[in-house]
Amino acid sequence: MTSPSPTVLIVDDEKHTREGLRLSLEDDFDVYVAGSTAEALELLKEDSIDVMLTDLRLAGESGMDLIDQALKLPKPPICIMMTAYGSVDTAVDAMRRGAYDFVTKPLNLDEVEILIKRALKSRTLEKENAELKKQVERKYSVEGILGTSEAMKTVFEMVEQVAPTRATVLIGGESGTGKELVARAIHQLSGRPKTKLVTVHCAALAPNVLESELFGHEKGSFTGDMEKRIGRFELADGGTLFLDEIGDIDANIQVKLLRALGEQTIERVGGSKPIKVDVRVITATNKDLWKLVQEGKFREDLFYRLRVVQLQLPPLRERKSDIPLLAEAFLRELSLLNNKVYKPLSDEALQALLAYDWPGNIRELRTALEHGVVMCNNPRIGLKHLPLYLSNGAVGTNGKTIDSSLTVLSSGTDLSLEKMERQFIDAALQRTGDNRTEAAELLGLSRRTLQRKLKELNLVKRVRRPSKKDEFKLES
Repeated sequence: MTSPSPTVLIVDDEKHTREGLRLSLEDDFDVYVAGSTAEALELLKEDSIDVMLTDLRLAGESGMDLIDQALKLPKPPICIMMTAYGSVDTAVDAMRRGAYDFVTKPLNLDEVEILIKRALKSRTLEKENAELKKQVERKYSVEGILGTSEAMKTVFEMVEQVAPTRATVLIGGESGTGKELVARAIHQLSGRPKTKLVTVHCAALAPNVLESELFGHEKGSFTGDMEKRIGRFELADGGTLFLDEIGDIDANIQVKLLRALGEQTIERVGGSKPIKVDVRVITATNKDLWKLVQEGKFREDLFYRLRVVQLQLPPLRERKSDIPLLAEAFLRELSLLNNKVYKPLSDEALQALLAYDWPGNIRELRTALEHGVVMCNNPRIGLKHLPLYLSNGAVGTNGKTIDSSLTVLSSGTDLSLEKMERQFIDAALQRTGDNRTEAAELLGLSRRTLQRKLKELNLVKRVRRPSKKDEFKLES
């Protein structure tokens, strides 16, 4: 059974124009025509229209207004503006208001047909991506946290079990493992998803500033401060407060935090009036809090208050089976963010990702993939498009080779930054046949920066070996 043809609605008050378009398009599409806004809206409400081409001026009416109304429908069509009054301002306004594209009269019928097909293909891809995302989220994620490994299945189970409760949760894990993402998942799955999730990065603030941020302060508490400040506890009232890097707070704040957790009350700096708050607290740290307790740097009673439930996130090197799934999700997200067409990884590039130990964890993986998205001009993202340190299975943390000409030495070796830079640049030049543009791309540098580095490291006199292109010229 053949699938129905896509439907196209042509809206133009000139009968000659709309009939000409209908005749041109009806071999490939199921074409409807309308001569006014009212007629067009009636057709849009009665039938499912895939694409609408509308003139800007419709016998005293506005095609812009028609687009606005069409896009508010439950199943809005793809809208393309036609106008004999082509200008940049009109085009920008049409796109801003939701039009897919913009064409000027007199129309090139072949171009209009190509534009419609491209618009339909784009919508199909959007639907496929949305469905794929739903399938992935249903099967392999909790609130956007992806993973199929046993370690992540354990995390998902704990998140789903603890989320509906009021228990404080301590999330442990190395930097870049996604602790804040887990905190957000717990909040979303709790009974408080419509209320605020307030986040504080404790290590980023000096102790006196952090105290004011958390608990607020009364007017005149600080020199020159003429206004009362509401703290994060009060802002999170009825919701969730996420305290990241909790191991970095000082002794005074630990005392106040202990009271806030135990009594559900706070006092602003410079104030004496207890303020009742209803806040669920989630904390995270990349440090060993129990070790800090034993060293006398963290209160034992506060530790137990925070660690009602402890959830430990595995580093990426211990869940490498999740890398293909994470890479796919990141590539689609990063392609959209960087206005790039989605391109999959080559087998060689994926093997490099699987071989690397990822000391920066998921954050580092995302950065490496963004490098690939930005640098790739091929149908697939290859190894050469990824950062240099991923070449030939480099693992960064265990001393494997970056390529045949460069070995990452162990941490016990005395190797200066200048020597490391020299070796990396030399390796990149060797891999690219001394093509400086390609070497700069491989290193993630601009060509100008590479030129400056070559001068600083006295590598400018390096003789450029003939490239394959040069060899071809010589043979010819």
